Amino acid sequence: MNIVEIIEKKKKGNELTSEEIRYTIEGMLSGNIKDYQMSALLMAICLKGMNAKETTELTLAMRDSGDVLDLSCIGKTVVDKHSTGGVGDKTTLIIGPLMASLGVPIAKMSGRGLGITGGTIDKLDSIPGFNSDISDEEFIDLIKTVGVVDAAQNKNLAPADKYLYALRDVTGTVDSIPLIASSIMSKKLASGADAIVLDVKCGTGAFMTDYQSAKGLAEAMISIAKLAGKKCIAVITDMNQPLGYAVGNYLEVREAVRFLAGKEQNPRLYRIVVELCKQMYKLSDMYTEMSDDEVEEIIKYAISSGKAYKKFKEFISGQGGDVGFVESLESAVDVDNISYEYRASKSGVISSIDAELIGRASLALGAGRVNKESEIDLYAGIIFDKVVGDFVNEGDVIATLYAASGGKLEAAKALIEESVSVSDSFSDSDIIIDVL
Repeated sequence: MNIVEIIEKKKKGNELTSEEIRYTIEGMLSGNIKDYQMSALLMAICLKGMNAKETTELTLAMRDSGDVLDLSCIGKTVVDKHSTGGVGDKTTLIIGPLMASLGVPIAKMSGRGLGITGGTIDKLDSIPGFNSDISDEEFIDLIKTVGVVDAAQNKNLAPADKYLYALRDVTGTVDSIPLIASSIMSKKLASGADAIVLDVKCGTGAFMTDYQSAKGLAEAMISIAKLAGKKCIAVITDMNQPLGYAVGNYLEVREAVRFLAGKEQNPRLYRIVVELCKQMYKLSDMYTEMSDDEVEEIIKYAISSGKAYKKFKEFISGQGGDVGFVESLESAVDVDNISYEYRASKSGVISSIDAELIGRASLALGAGRVNKESEIDLYAGIIFDKVVGDFVNEGDVIATLYAASGGKLEAAKALIEESVSVSDSFSDSDIIIDVL
């Protein structure tokens, strides 16, 4: 087999065999295939595409390039949820414990944030003592004893993906659905879950800005999962406005705690939590023939009864986190950062809050990373007092910004002002766009 012949084959739009794909991935990792050759193949894939079989074979080759976790010892269907990334998306913090409280085992490996997209592990880092760097044995034990675990992605998890991602980032080959889908799913398949619910974001604050692109990515990932023998459902959700009231690591954990404690439940956040949980429940062993309304009632009761919040505290404690700190989050924000209140310049209805601009403002405040080496301020971010659809009088506080310095606040102010539109009316839309 010869890499030049493989590049030529894909350049002509022909299908690559499983053997050719595995030869390429193994050669890339061993150094026998050079970066410039892989870059040429990535460009050919970007231009000519891959069919479902090729994309799945690429995913499996990437999965098998490192550790693959075996969760068969759990004895039940283990479910995972993956989000393609958004602004203010703290659903994982809520959904994992909620589903575990219903008897559904949840195995999650999460990443850190980059750019305007937040990372679940960064959020959990704001809880004193919380340990996301755990062994495979600890990972499995927590699923058995607590019912939910969320760990940082293992360094040996799909190493081929890290290599390919770095090349794609510098060769203009990021926006290829087969390459995006295989990148996401290689890590999902390596982490061992039997069933996966995908939250595919669509809008200004998402990688996929339009519905057709989001649907194409969702369909590609579902196809990979099914060909790999996994159950999978995708939910396409709106990311044209931030999700919930808070953007920023500590602030989002606080909102998740307040949500579970019944103190504060943003309607859009509540809607997406229930929908994602409903789809996860349908893939679990707990599901029997019942209506969607019946499943929703089970989920809503887990929230209102406090079962989900109790399980959240067990989850935090199980990974070394300070439960007393968690309980303190039910009350007011307590950070040393300085703050700035952004107020309405006129009266009216908030008709839009641009998610991308809010993400950039959060980045300017220090809550995100410009590159992988950047340090983040876990306590920086934004809390919205008013969201889309709310009426404001001139002078009302719309949002409070938190940062370590006045300079960072100044950098974010203009972005906040540009992101918020106040009009005479607004057009309401459901956060759930489609279920595939």
